[in-house]
Amino acid sequence: MAEETKQGGLKNGRKGGLSGSSFFTWFMVIALLGVWTSVAVVWFDLVDYEEVLGKLGIYDADGDGDFDVDDAKVLLGLKEKPAPKPTVPPEEADMYPWLEDQVLESPGPQNVEDEVHEQVQSLDETVYSEHGENLHQEPEGPAELQPEDHVLVGSDADDRYEPKGTGAVHEETEDSYHIEETASPVYSQDMEDMIYEQENPDSSEPVVVDDAERTYQETDDVTYRDYDEQVYEPLQNEGTESSDHAVDNSNTILEELHMPPAEEQQEVPPETNKKADEPGKKGKAKKKKPKLLNKFDKTIKAELDAAEKLRKRGKIEEAVNAFEELVRKYPQSPGARYGKAQCEDDLAEKRRSNEILRRAIETYQEAASLPDAPTDLVKLSLKRRSDRQQFLGHMRGSLLTLQKLVQLFPDDTSLKNDLGVGYLLIGDNDSAKKVYEEVLSVTPNDGFAKVHYGFILKAQNKIAESIPYLKEGIESGDPGTDDGRFYFHLGDAMQRVGNKEAYRWYELGHQRGHFASVWQRSLYNVQGLKAQPWWTPKETGYTELVKSLERNWKLIRDEGLAAMDKTQGLFLPEDENLREKGDWSQFTLWQQGRKNENACKGAPKTCSLLDKFPETTGCRRGQIKYSIMHPGTHVWPHTGPTNCRLRMHLGLVIPKEGCKIRCANETRMWEEGKVLIFDDSFEHEVWQDAASFRLIFIVDVWHPELTPHQRRSLPAI
Repeated sequence: MAEETKQGGLKNGRKGGLSGSSFFTWFMVIALLGVWTSVAVVWFDLVDYEEVLGKLGIYDADGDGDFDVDDAKVLLGLKEKPAPKPTVPPEEADMYPWLEDQVLESPGPQNVEDEVHEQVQSLDETVYSEHGENLHQEPEGPAELQPEDHVLVGSDADDRYEPKGTGAVHEETEDSYHIEETASPVYSQDMEDMIYEQENPDSSEPVVVDDAERTYQETDDVTYRDYDEQVYEPLQNEGTESSDHAVDNSNTILEELHMPPAEEQQEVPPETNKKADEPGKKGKAKKKKPKLLNKFDKTIKAELDAAEKLRKRGKIEEAVNAFEELVRKYPQSPGARYGKAQCEDDLAEKRRSNEILRRAIETYQEAASLPDAPTDLVKLSLKRRSDRQQFLGHMRGSLLTLQKLVQLFPDDTSLKNDLGVGYLLIGDNDSAKKVYEEVLSVTPNDGFAKVHYGFILKAQNKIAESIPYLKEGIESGDPGTDDGRFYFHLGDAMQRVGNKEAYRWYELGHQRGHFASVWQRSLYNVQGLKAQPWWTPKETGYTELVKSLERNWKLIRDEGLAAMDKTQGLFLPEDENLREKGDWSQFTLWQQGRKNENACKGAPKTCSLLDKFPETTGCRRGQIKYSIMHPGTHVWPHTGPTNCRLRMHLGLVIPKEGCKIRCANETRMWEEGKVLIFDDSFEHEVWQDAASFRLIFIVDVWHPELTPHQRRSLPAI
């Protein structure tokens, strides 16, 4: 009995073995181990799922580019194998001979110039300028230049500002188009997130193939952002350097040198081209994911994916090497060539190198030139090529690319819209107008075309005609229409025809973040600067400059009066369409921090006096000039381009009554020998109803709250 107890049970009479609670405990332990093992696999990336899926792609039996349930059915004999459909039609191989010719023949810059002149109407035709909204976008921060990079200066010859010998310059213009792009690591969605992804017709993700990221600048002095930027220290009498070495494969160009931004700078450019799915915007149909792989590239998809994975993980140098090896192994692979172009694009961004960016521009062209490149890849390659050419200021080269895009894809109105912008960027408003008229004849509700067509009409001084196009274009909510410039022009046009709705649109622009306030409508601002319409000398901190101007006002007046001799031609009429009526002329001594030596020969003592004050002579966002206004003149309400400067008016010859200036909601009058100071980023308006002329001296100074580094690094306006 004792033996039986020993063998078969416990002392309390229960049988041996695991209890119910013990079994449950072990079950939970094993289950938790399984869960944590799965988490570890995912967390530590122990399995390269993309590589596995890529290898399964060789079992693609139905030709859709992946291994799925349908492929398994075909392999098991449960479904017939469908007839293969060629990714690229046979005739597509000959669709892009122009690109192949460009790659193989590498025509020189002169040939391109000839082609431009054949295809584009006269570049010297009307570029209307009114009022200054000179906008620039800054890179997020400076980056060191690599040893192999070259510092290049200059810009397109026809787009470049050159001061006249007499110092006549256009302080501000509102109806000429220029472009500058933020050097941002965030590229368009179609470039970053869709390349080489599995083409899934059932995907519900919206895909944007249409990169509408544009920022326009309105200025008579072209400023383009390039990577090879240096800090510019304003020196007296320093001219603009130039180099002949910046040769793009599609254009000969001189790039203008500009400054990297200060790290502490919080520059706020206008918010443009808000996405269609933002609040308050009308919804857009989801776009089909582009097909970037041809039949051959699907067979090497695993290799393409592996190289692309390096790029997406930020291992740009390794990705470049991987794609270069793929291009060497598969020279006819559009996917490999396109991936190489994207990597060079990314590397140029990382190193801030114009030279590498030029290589990317060339490689985008090569990718599009391959005979069996998929249509979507051709379109994306050329769109990105055009975008990068604009980034470097190669406007004519970009225009050629856009012309070819429209030629290849004539039914794509978005490309025609881009072409219109291309014409505007070189000042060919007439050609741009024709493009937008064509777009609106086919798609009359195209908001992007409407705002740009309205912009052109207003530039042609067809004020009343421009209003409905600008208004309906903004109201459409289409990408590219929610731009502060269009709100400004709509409000300005309404003001000029006496429409009281103007301030409602200014208010809406303020609510949408384009204007600091209804009154302060400058579009190129640094955040956090003190904002008020009128200032005292003590508030500016420039009391010594003010004292010097007021002590020497008669000397400044006498040189100004001497310069008024019409035979010298130093005073030139204001031609920026700011006047409703009257006669207003200016004589400029400094512009954008650059001294005009020829002009200063006409006022040598005044220039010598000002040389002591770098807060004004070094203000690259302002001017120093005489301004004469004759009786019967009225200057429309307008705003300056930036909040980075303040404006001083020294009274020289002031009639006793009839001359006044309003800034925001306060009106003042000048006094001889006294300085008025205001912030011209606020709306201001001038009346001259006296019996004789009024002469003042205008001196712009940096906003006192800008740091020394910001003053050195902010680009000129």
